[in-house]
Amino acid sequence: MANTISSGAFFIFLLCVSDLVTGQIRYSIPEELEYGAFVGNIAEDLKLNVWELSARKLRLASDERKQYMQVNLENGILFVNERIDREQICRQSSTCLLSFQIILWNPLNNPLEIHAVAVEILDINDNSPIFPKNEFSLQISELIAPGARFPLESAHDPDVGTNTVSNYQISPNEHFGLKVRTRTDGSKSAELLLEKSLDREQQPTFHLVLTAIDAGIPQRSGTTRIIITVVDVNDNAPLFDHEIYRASVAENVPKGTLVIKINAADRDEGINAELTYSFTSHVSQTIRELFKLHPATGEIRVEGVLDFEESSVYELNVQAVDNGSVGMTGHAKVVVGLIDTNDNPPELDVTVVARAVREDAPLGTVIALIRVADPDSGEYGHVQCQIPVNIPFKLEKTLRNNYKMVTNDILDRETTPLHNISISAWDGGSPPLLTSKTISVSVTDINDNAPRFTQSSYNVYLMENNIPGASIFAVTALDSDLDQNAEVSYSILENQILDASASAYVTINSRNGNIYALRSFDYEQLKHFQIKVQAQDDVSPPLSSTAIVNVIILDQNDNTPVIVSPVTWNSSASVEIAPQFVFPGYLVTKVTAADADSGQNSRLSYQLLEATDPNLFTVGLNSGEIRASRSIMDKDIITERLVICVKDNGQPSLSSTATISFSITSNVTKTSSERTDNPRQSEYFSALNRYLIIILGSTSFLFLVTIIFLVVVKFKQEGNIAENYSSTVCCYRRSNSNDAFNRRPGANEPVNYTGPVQSEGYRYTVCLSPESSKSDFLFLKPCHPTLPFNDLGVRDTNARK
Repeated sequence: MANTISSGAFFIFLLCVSDLVTGQIRYSIPEELEYGAFVGNIAEDLKLNVWELSARKLRLASDERKQYMQVNLENGILFVNERIDREQICRQSSTCLLSFQIILWNPLNNPLEIHAVAVEILDINDNSPIFPKNEFSLQISELIAPGARFPLESAHDPDVGTNTVSNYQISPNEHFGLKVRTRTDGSKSAELLLEKSLDREQQPTFHLVLTAIDAGIPQRSGTTRIIITVVDVNDNAPLFDHEIYRASVAENVPKGTLVIKINAADRDEGINAELTYSFTSHVSQTIRELFKLHPATGEIRVEGVLDFEESSVYELNVQAVDNGSVGMTGHAKVVVGLIDTNDNPPELDVTVVARAVREDAPLGTVIALIRVADPDSGEYGHVQCQIPVNIPFKLEKTLRNNYKMVTNDILDRETTPLHNISISAWDGGSPPLLTSKTISVSVTDINDNAPRFTQSSYNVYLMENNIPGASIFAVTALDSDLDQNAEVSYSILENQILDASASAYVTINSRNGNIYALRSFDYEQLKHFQIKVQAQDDVSPPLSSTAIVNVIILDQNDNTPVIVSPVTWNSSASVEIAPQFVFPGYLVTKVTAADADSGQNSRLSYQLLEATDPNLFTVGLNSGEIRASRSIMDKDIITERLVICVKDNGQPSLSSTATISFSITSNVTKTSSERTDNPRQSEYFSALNRYLIIILGSTSFLFLVTIIFLVVVKFKQEGNIAENYSSTVCCYRRSNSNDAFNRRPGANEPVNYTGPVQSEGYRYTVCLSPESSKSDFLFLKPCHPTLPFNDLGVRDTNARK
């Protein structure tokens, strides 16, 4: 039947077993029953409904090679599945048991139940007694007195109990009777008893029939013929020292080991006293192969391999025959007891229930069923079993010499994906004998580990004006789970960047973690932004983790300097100069320019490209101040034209030019003095001077107020800058339209240049080294911890400076 577990086969149970219930059932049946014969009702004896047998998946587990029993799952009847020959299974053992286990299991609401079942096989009288030979010969001297006994061949009956040989009978005669004896093992033997003296001259031979009868129902018997020859010589039989000899010898002793020496004496003389020792016909061929009797010395030695587990005691019937013309025989018995030795290692039978178990298997999940046995006796047969203690499994005893191996701790595939469990069994010998078996139990993966990024945050440096669609970075997350549980997908979590979603700026490849820019970034609009990347596995429910990616936009020299003061029109500006105020070093005007870039890209320098009179004006390289190199003379032309170039410090450098025209006004003071000779003109110019003085005074007052205001603003800005320098290397510079007034003119220097126009403010973030204030060069370094440029594919354009 397909549902039966045969010997050596593995029955795979489900893993989540809550408990194990055990019980014992015993039946008795006679041997030789036909197929389907009723044995017992398993359902009734287990107090189960018939429908539960199928629902709980009833199975039989047996150690026998043949499956002698089977259960009908429709009615719960245990029936005979194979012909049972008791003599073949148990030989002549007094008790014959067929043992197996009934296993019930239901993963939903019933525990695992294992019931031990023993079926006792009762002997029936199906074998007749059989003699070794059909005919035996016996010689008896006529001188032997009545009462002499002569051992006869015993019949063999493979049945046991009352079904084996229980009595012997001999055919009726007036000279011989029969004496039946019981041996220590319970078997019967017959001896021929001389009841009446023999007379060879009256009857030289006797033909008798010996019958062996068993006590079975129906009674069976076997016969053999005995031919007795009466001789007339040697009238003294040999006599042994002891009627019964006893000896002990350890099992597995080497061949030739002396067991015992027997001795007999004959009162006759000469040849009639010469004795020859031998086994009687009662000694089976099996025993003759184990022991050897020397015919002359009477020494019994070991001839074969003695096994205590096969038989613990042997009875040897010996005889001594003299060498008379009619040999006389003496009889004795030798009882040899075997001493058990620890010569059998434990038997270890492992039935693997689960070769794979999930990581989240509950404690107590059954992994294997284990059965141990040892055919030795006493302490030698006492078996202990164990597994290593440093593993998440343990053994629990169920029945005698039966164990189950269950989970005892939390399993973790990521730590130990495969457990090779060594099961050891040893007996109580000294030293003990050991048997080991190893089973492999794999741990199957569950989704218990979230993906983990290699870093919790990343810094990405990206040069502005990047190509849209190009990869800017790649993140990696690792999942220690297996197969589908370890397949990671990437996504960008929604967050706002300049009032827009992060997905409008970047995207990510869900499989390899490559991050791509969706647009070209402008450092002047966006200097840095932050995105949150999520790594998630592909199992439901999924596990995930996040990492922060800080994208830092690096400035590129992509903005041309813009001249904000003086106000230009088509890159040209006009400035008037009063020659009476001009002296060497006099500040004529100041060119102020702005650059939307930052750092070195926004550091400007001013150059004089062209001039009507190159010797009249100079331009400050860094300040953009245009100063007079000398005083203006009458010979100088009225209009001077300068071409100023403003250039940044980027690579490559960008520049702008402006043309400034200076108009030199006439000397009003000198003209007036030349005209004072005329009184009427002096009176006229006197009134004009008064107006000029008023206008000049008002202008001076407004100029003074303006200077005071600019000085206050300048000092406040310088105080802030000093405070920032003292606290950190990083500083912020805000450039706006007031930068044009950052230089305070000298005490006697009028402001002759046009003030800057209002324009949009610019803000730059740079980092200055402590030496920057002492040099015209700025040494920049990142304000925040960053990765090397070469690791991010970003080239520092100022690296060669």
